[in-house]
Amino acid sequence: MEIDALDFREPQQAGSSSQQILVDETSVRISSSVSGALPAQNGYEMADDQQSTSNAVATRSSLRWEPTTGYVYDVRMMAHADARDHPETPERIVRIHNLLKANQLLSEMLYIPVRLITRQEVLLVHSEDHWNKIESIQYMDQDQITESQSFYDQLSLYVNASTTMASKLSCGGVVEACLAVAEGKVRNAFAIVRPPGHHAEPDEHMGFCFFNNVAVATRVVQLQTKLQRIMILDWDVHHGNGTQRAFYDNASVLYVSLHRYEGGAYYPCGPFGAMESCGEDAGLGTSVNVPWPCGGMRDADYLYAFQKLIMPIAFEFSPDLVIVSAGFDAAEGDDLGECHVSPAGYAHMTHMLLSLASGRVVVALEGGYNLDSISVSARAVTEVLLGRPPPQLEPQTASEIGTETVYQCCLVQSKYWRSIDPKACEPGEAYQPVSLPLVELLKAHRTNYLATAHQMFEIPLVDARLHTFYQSQLFCTEDVFTNRTLVLFAHDFGNLRVELVNRESCEPNTERSYLIDATKSVISWIQTKQCSLIDLNIFPRPASSKGEIPSAKFSEEIMTYIWDNYIDLSECQEVVFLAFGTACSSMMYLVNHRAVREKVKAVIQVVGHETIPVTTKDNESIRSWYLKTSLVIIPANHRTLRDDLIRRRHGNILVSDERQPIKVFIAGFPDIKDFMEDRLPHLANLNGD
Repeated sequence: MEIDALDFREPQQAGSSSQQILVDETSVRISSSVSGALPAQNGYEMADDQQSTSNAVATRSSLRWEPTTGYVYDVRMMAHADARDHPETPERIVRIHNLLKANQLLSEMLYIPVRLITRQEVLLVHSEDHWNKIESIQYMDQDQITESQSFYDQLSLYVNASTTMASKLSCGGVVEACLAVAEGKVRNAFAIVRPPGHHAEPDEHMGFCFFNNVAVATRVVQLQTKLQRIMILDWDVHHGNGTQRAFYDNASVLYVSLHRYEGGAYYPCGPFGAMESCGEDAGLGTSVNVPWPCGGMRDADYLYAFQKLIMPIAFEFSPDLVIVSAGFDAAEGDDLGECHVSPAGYAHMTHMLLSLASGRVVVALEGGYNLDSISVSARAVTEVLLGRPPPQLEPQTASEIGTETVYQCCLVQSKYWRSIDPKACEPGEAYQPVSLPLVELLKAHRTNYLATAHQMFEIPLVDARLHTFYQSQLFCTEDVFTNRTLVLFAHDFGNLRVELVNRESCEPNTERSYLIDATKSVISWIQTKQCSLIDLNIFPRPASSKGEIPSAKFSEEIMTYIWDNYIDLSECQEVVFLAFGTACSSMMYLVNHRAVREKVKAVIQVVGHETIPVTTKDNESIRSWYLKTSLVIIPANHRTLRDDLIRRRHGNILVSDERQPIKVFIAGFPDIKDFMEDRLPHLANLNGD
């Protein structure tokens, strides 16, 4: 695809292999690869043999009732493009459109004309300053765009001269789709739009998003129609922070999100997407988050959440309109989301949502960056919107971590919704009294090894909650208060969910061998170098089914507990932070929330497949210090390798040839030793290899 800057006026009707689209003061030329993709000038997508016979100009007010599905699409949105290989590519919408057309689905649908969103509509959600920021982008010349690239990179955005136009069309398209459904012009609708919107907050554009399309559409519908109770279902793999924030205190909007969370380490990061984030004031209870603690979630996990939590709340709320923030980045094949939702899974979720609001459902495209995955997923959703039954799913059951997450969400939401009974989705406890999970056996074996082979002592935990989850998982050497040099080693050894990702079997003896080998290597070398050691296994003990789930805040609490009560009070002058796996996030929390820079001389992270945690953006002194003191080791298939922005936020990144996290740690330990000796030169003079 080529997009060349020329000169714009009004849209022309497509008819030749070289199409020119004229809008406002800018122009693009779309190559023949998207020939025929532009809707006919009369506002309807028509069969080829019909286009020459109709000259009527259609607006939303002139649309007649059709018991069918509407759709929104406009190739002018493709003009927002980046010269770099960016995942939010213009081809996303044309691939969806072309597959729907190839499968004869568009011929059954009614095209809804697209228009630019107005300032008055945007200000229903966004601030005037936000509107002005997006407006100003269209007036930037190429030098200004180039100079501002690092600024927009920090916001996970890119811009060009057509960004303003494309963002207005995307938002206006979703508004028109929602109004067409709300006013009964069509039964339901699919808005094939970009750029996406659900990360855009009232005062900030971010995460590929400029205007919050769904939020603006919700407010317009409430103002212009009789429909007042709106449900927004966000199945994008990322939390829709902007949408939730727009309605956080609004009782008339139910926001529900299923997203990868990882204790707040996954984009957009922070606690706002936690299950405890339920709204405030009048809106308390109308924000419902299902925060998956990891990737790899499948159809059964999503459908289980729908059946046990989302649909009961939805029926109790009884919406007048349902809007789906339909990101397809949780789809099988999407490398950013790393989940496994199938087209059939999306079809079944759509089918359930159609039972609400008399079938008034609008599906608005958000994320999704594998072109094959988003197109086949969108096709499956469209077929259900058109009335086809969803395809049959293979027999499957939700994962243990999926059912536990939904159960904990039910515990939270039962405070606000009578239809939610936590007992009804309490995870099964068959054989629990006489069985012990393999994870606990591995950790128990390691605990015994620390005590017998290295004479380490368990650190008592006064806090009852921390004691519940981390009993027998925090150890230290006897010289922890007196040694000059201390190593804090935090890890999640025994976390087989991480270790066995993409593997079909588990050999306990093999996993035990890896775990002990890694432990022995670290502790033996540290003791040879005459350092004191605090060893923390951040992977919590399993929660009682009637207790609270060990969330990220507990791992952050125990990390600060160690710093405040041991490291900060000790006589040590040099501290090394060494973190493995999911413990990296908690370690970086400590870096960002305690004054550690005077004592800490090295921060080493051996990351599995999780997002690499970083320092806070608003403290340049911490960032500068971290760049000098940090080492990050990642597996060969880590997604960070595709993101230069993330790589630039770390001092040293080493890429291992290994892929399994524990093997990455073992293979990378020589580099860890070299880095520690470089940061603490006196260690090199002590025996140890």
